[in-house]
Amino acid sequence: MTSDQNKLLVRRYLEEVVNTGNVDRMAEFISEEYVEVYRGVRSPAGLDAAREHVLGVRRTYPDLHLTIHRQVAEGEWVVTQVTAKGTHLGSWLGMRPTGKAVEITAVNVDRVVGGRIVEHGGAANSLEALLEIGAVRGVGTEQDA
Repeated sequence: MTSDQNKLLVRRYLEEVVNTGNVDRMAEFISEEYVEVYRGVRSPAGLDAAREHVLGVRRTYPDLHLTIHRQVAEGEWVVTQVTAKGTHLGSWLGMRPTGKAVEITAVNVDRVVGGRIVEHGGAANSLEALLEIGAVRGVGTEQDA
């Protein structure tokens, strides 16, 4: 596949699966050999773990919506800058739901081989969400008064 085709595949996955929660279509986009990369460690996840991850995020943020701002691709690699918005209605990191809206900026790095995503990693600014739901406070803010 070309770099443009790989970008389109990742875009369609985010829009048609992640944004809708329609995990029945997961196999169209994710390989059985799918791995997650976190802190430089590659962990085999497979299709079932990828499906459960999307469902878990959507249990926490049922109205989750990712907006794609830009994509850059080179060969098998696709980098996607997104903003994720949702309402904190499920448990997250042991915190009870707050009902507050959150917005998280993130960069996803995906590898596409044979028309499927085989690897996913990236970084998300979770601090934004933690501040928005009141789980952490900034020093010297009005909340300190």
